Amino acid sequence: MASRRPSDPSSLQPVDLADVTSDFDSPDAPRKNRLDAPIRGPKLGPLEFVRWVWRVLTSMRTAIILLVLVAFASIPGSLVPQRSSDPNGVSIFRDANPELFKFYESIQLFDTFTSVWFSSIYLLLFISLIGCIVPRTLYHWRILRAEPAAEPASWVRLPYRRRERVTDGTVSSLDRAETVLRKAHYRVVRDGASIRAEFGYLRETGNLVFHIALVGILTTLAATGGYGWSGQRVIIEGQSFTNQLASYDSFHPGSWFAEQQLNPYGVTLESFTPEYTKDPVKDVWMPIDFTAKVTVTEGDATREVFLKVNEPLVAGNSQMYLLGNGFAPVITVRDPQGTIVFDQPVAFLSQDSNLTSVGVVKVPDGLSEQLGLQGFFYPSAVNLDSGALASNNPEPTNPTVTFNVYTGDLGLDSGVAANVFQLPVESLTQIAGRHTGIDVVLSPGDVFDLPGGLGSIEFTSLRRFIGVEIRHDPTQTGVAVSTFFIVAGLLASLGTRRRRVWIRVRGTARNPELEWGGMSRGDDSRLDAALDRLVDKTLQTLTDKVTRE
Repeated sequence: MASRRPSDPSSLQPVDLADVTSDFDSPDAPRKNRLDAPIRGPKLGPLEFVRWVWRVLTSMRTAIILLVLVAFASIPGSLVPQRSSDPNGVSIFRDANPELFKFYESIQLFDTFTSVWFSSIYLLLFISLIGCIVPRTLYHWRILRAEPAAEPASWVRLPYRRRERVTDGTVSSLDRAETVLRKAHYRVVRDGASIRAEFGYLRETGNLVFHIALVGILTTLAATGGYGWSGQRVIIEGQSFTNQLASYDSFHPGSWFAEQQLNPYGVTLESFTPEYTKDPVKDVWMPIDFTAKVTVTEGDATREVFLKVNEPLVAGNSQMYLLGNGFAPVITVRDPQGTIVFDQPVAFLSQDSNLTSVGVVKVPDGLSEQLGLQGFFYPSAVNLDSGALASNNPEPTNPTVTFNVYTGDLGLDSGVAANVFQLPVESLTQIAGRHTGIDVVLSPGDVFDLPGGLGSIEFTSLRRFIGVEIRHDPTQTGVAVSTFFIVAGLLASLGTRRRRVWIRVRGTARNPELEWGGMSRGDDSRLDAALDRLVDKTLQTLTDKVTRE
């Protein structure tokens, strides 16, 4: 049957293509319009669009971009105080910058690592890495099970070619070449009068190990925020700390923390010994070593441990780190009848290298009015020319404490958490101390009688304290293992080249020749040298004379 040809060829074209070509081919159309005619690709349906998004998301380029974004997104967490680790810093920032605080709060900068935007980037990175790893692992598994690639149809374009004439039998020569290749860890397949071999599977294996370990370390770091916890505590000489929630000065639980995770144990600070040396050039005292002698009680077992900087104490399922130290003057407050209403050591926070320190004493009960003491402690007090006190040594050679004394409502009954190192002096009445004409300067054993017969203050004795952080991180082992495999995978990937080698018999029966051919995946400047060594080693094993062509 004869075919019928349509009179108008454009009727065979799709409608959209016919529209484009008709405008493009029209002699009346401007030349610019004909050259710049849009190229219209096929429209993507919902399923095709999802597939396209998945291909883009699971590409290695996207994974690298997301990894860089995670690094940049972490920067606010180190520049802006975080509620999880520094709630006091967040409060200070709010008071100092109320307007900027509102903006930061709106974009979750105070909760960087749990924010919606950081979590989204982190989740996309996981999906991208896993989407890259799974298909590549399956493909690599098939490659590992497959035989080396077949001999190419044309050897002309191979980057490495070498021919050698041998007088030994070709079978014997191939046997020796096969032995050399196997000793060099090539996978070898013998096909009669030819050999095909492949080397360097470790490169892709190392690459996959690197990316799998990267997922592992990201997973363990994410789990730290869920299962880990940390807390801080000031321990004064002679006092004990018990590992229970109420004993912490501040505590930062993970998302899935339960109080049952706190293993029971106790730590008592027996003594604290610092060592200092004086820099003769800068004329300042520099710390050399800090040693805290503590007694650890776990169940019925008791042991003495020396806690040092960077040498944490391991107790229960947590580690205790030595972070800071200072002095804790023992302050005794009595009422007019001599009854003790306050008698305990108070930690003063150091302000300089000579341990000039500040502290606050709050006496809410026992007197006719609530009493607040704003103190300044000088371990080695000296009088300056201005008449002010200063400390010239971090050792307590002349311990002296001065107080500004206030009365009034301390705000302890308001139901709002108050900073133990601050006094609401704006709402209090100062009765002694600076600017009142009544100085309160005490050495150990000195007593000061409060104005108006309110009572007395005594600087009884001096103790030291340490600041410790107790931390539980169940992911340390996972991070260490993942880090090891990241380094191992990276070294394997960078130090291995994927190479293919083919050997075949050429020449005639009287003048047999062996021809080597090789290639490498990617750039390999050492290909020729590496394959030359294999050929030379093969030739050295032949007992017959070999004449290079």
